[in-house]
Amino acid sequence: DWVRNPIDAFILTRLESNDLTPAVPADRATLVRRVYYDLLGLPPTPEQVSAFVSDDRPEAYTELVDSLLASPHYGEHWARYWLDVVRYAESNSFERDNPKPFVWRYRDYVIDAFNSDLPYDQFILEQLAGDELENVTKQSIIATGYYRLGAWDDEPADPLQARYDELDDIITTTGQGFLGLTMNCARCHEHKLDPIPQADYYRLLAFFNNTERYGVRGDDSVRERSIRSIATAEEKAAFESELSQYNTRLEQLRKQLDEVEDRVRPHLVGGELDDFKRDSVRRRVLETKVGEHLTRAEFNTYSQIRKEWTDLRNRPPRSADQALAITERRGEPEATRILARGNPHVPSDEVQPGFPEVLGMETPEITPLADGSSSGRRRVLANWIASPENPLTARVMVNRLWQGHFGRGIVRSTNNFGLQGDRPTHPELLDWLAAEFVEHGWSLKHLHRLILHSNAYQMSSTGNSQALAQDPQNDLFWRFDMRRLRAEEIRDSILAVNGALNLDKMYGPSMYPLIPAEVMAGQSRPGHNWENSPLEERMRRSIYIHIKRSLTVPLLAAFDVADTDFTCPVRFATTQPTQALGMLNSEFLNEQARVFAEFLKEHAGADVAVQVRLALRRTMQHEPEAEDVERGLSLIETLQQDHGQNADQALQHFCLLALNLNEFVYLD
Repeated sequence: DWVRNPIDAFILTRLESNDLTPAVPADRATLVRRVYYDLLGLPPTPEQVSAFVSDDRPEAYTELVDSLLASPHYGEHWARYWLDVVRYAESNSFERDNPKPFVWRYRDYVIDAFNSDLPYDQFILEQLAGDELENVTKQSIIATGYYRLGAWDDEPADPLQARYDELDDIITTTGQGFLGLTMNCARCHEHKLDPIPQADYYRLLAFFNNTERYGVRGDDSVRERSIRSIATAEEKAAFESELSQYNTRLEQLRKQLDEVEDRVRPHLVGGELDDFKRDSVRRRVLETKVGEHLTRAEFNTYSQIRKEWTDLRNRPPRSADQALAITERRGEPEATRILARGNPHVPSDEVQPGFPEVLGMETPEITPLADGSSSGRRRVLANWIASPENPLTARVMVNRLWQGHFGRGIVRSTNNFGLQGDRPTHPELLDWLAAEFVEHGWSLKHLHRLILHSNAYQMSSTGNSQALAQDPQNDLFWRFDMRRLRAEEIRDSILAVNGALNLDKMYGPSMYPLIPAEVMAGQSRPGHNWENSPLEERMRRSIYIHIKRSLTVPLLAAFDVADTDFTCPVRFATTQPTQALGMLNSEFLNEQARVFAEFLKEHAGADVAVQVRLALRRTMQHEPEAEDVERGLSLIETLQQDHGQNADQALQHFCLLALNLNEFVYLD
C-alpha cells in the first residue's frame, strides 16, 4: 500500500531489507509548507495553508504541485541551485573586483529556462556552444555567458599562468557541474584516484583553447572580447540612427561652447588659465569676465547651452541589447600541449580535442563554422555531454534534483561521482531516474512531479529509536530530514511575512541592498561599485541581489550563501553565533520587524491578541496554539510594564521574536 510510484518501490526495498519501516505521512499543514518552499522558496500564506488543509479531494495535492510548477517564482528559486554550481557572480574578484557588464542576463536566462522547462540537453548545448548551434538565438548567445562567470585578474603577474588558470576554472566547472568528474585533478599529473590520465585533461582543454580570454587589461578589453550584440537588425538600425542624431547634436552644442571659450581664453593669465582647463570650474572663470570680454546675455546663453550639453552627455542613447558572452579567435586553432607538472612555460606533447578515455566514446570529426567565426569544437563537446548515451550527464542532474528536495543526493558528493566521492545509497533508483529523465525529454518538471508525488517525499520527519540507532544519517530515507532554510529563503521569507516582498518585478539588472557602514569600511574602496537601490528595488527577491565577490550581504553570509569563487554543489548548514546575533541585532532585521508591526496593525486592527495570532500564523504557517498566543501577549505586557516600552515598541520586539522562531527558520 505504501508504494505510490517506482521511487517508493526502490526506497521500500532497501528499508525492508534492513528491517526498517518508513515514517508516518506528514500532516497536510506540514506538507503544504514543504512543497511551497521546495518549489518556490517562499512561505505559503495562512489562507493558502487553510485552503489546502480543508480540501480533502484526491486531486488537491496534484493541483497544488502543478500550480506551483507553473508559477514564475519556481524559476527564481530553482535557478539559484544551478547558479551555485556554475559559480555565478557579478564581479571579477581580485583587488578591483569590478562588475561584469550585462552578466545579469545569464541569471535571467537560467530563471527562464527553469520556468519554461527547457529540456536539460538543450540547456547544456546553449551554455557550452550557444554561438555554434545551427539555430543561434538571443537566448543561446546569452547562455554562453557561462564561460564568463569566473574570477578574472585584470593585472596578473604572469599572464600565461593566468590564462591557464582561467581555462582550468572552466574545465573544473564543466567537468564537475555536468559530469560529476574531477578532471581538474589531472592538470599537473595523472589523477591519483580516478582513471583519468593527464593527457585527458589537456584533450578536454583543447575544446576551449581557441576561446578569447575574458579580457586582457582593463574594462575596454572586456568590451572588445566578451560583449556581443544580441539586437535584431531593426533594433541595431534604430540605435545607429539615434546615436547619429545624438552625436550631431552633441557636436553642435560643443561648437557653440568652444566659440565663447576660445574668445575668452587669450585674456586669461596665471591661475585663471589653469582653472580654465578644468571642466568643472570653467563656467565660474567665465563669469568673472562678464562685462570685459562677454556680455551678461552671452554668459546666460552659454550657461544654458552648457547645461544642455552636460545633460545630453550624461544620457547617451541606450545601446542595442548586448550580452556577456563567449567569442573565439578566427583562423586555425593554436596547438594544445600537455604542460609538464601543469607549468605553462614547460609545454610538451601536442594533443587533439578528445573525450575522457575511461568513458569509451570516440571523438567525432570537428567541423569549423562556415563563416569562420568559431572552431566548432565546443559544439562537439556539448553534443557529447548532452547525449543520452553519456553515462554521467543524466545521473548527475537527477541527483542534483533529488538533493534539492531531500537535502542530499543519492550520491552525497553531487559534484564527484568518482572513486573519491560517496557511493550511491540507491544505485538502482539513480539509474531508473536517469532513464526516466531522458525518456521524458529531459524534463525537470516531470521529475519534480514524480518525486513530490512519492510517499518517500511525503513522509514526516518523525524519528524512531530503532531507525536512529541503525541508520543515524538516514541514508535509507526512512524519514524526511528537517532542514534549515537557505540564506535566500530566510531573507525572502522575512520580506514575505511582513508584506514587503516585491514579487512583481522579475528579471533585469540587479539591485543593491543597504550594507552596514562597518562592513563597507572593510573594502579596499568603501562603497565603490555599490550604489544603494531605491526601497522598492531593495525589496525584490534575493536572487536579484548584486553578487560582488569581495562584498557579501551580511545576512546571506551568516547563513552559508555559496562561495562564488568555485563551483558549489552543496551548501552546508552551519550553526554559529553570528546567525543569532544578526537575526536579533542587525539593522535589516529590526527594520523588517518594524514593518511587520505596521502590517499587523493594518491587517489585525488594534486588538493585541489578534495581532499576535496573525504574526504567528504568518511566521509558522499554521494556526498557533492558545499557549503560544498567551506567551506572546505576556512578552508584550512585560516589555511595556517592566521595560518602559510603548505599545508600538513592544509589538515591534514581539515581531522580532517571531522572525527568530525555529518554526520560521526550519522546514519540517
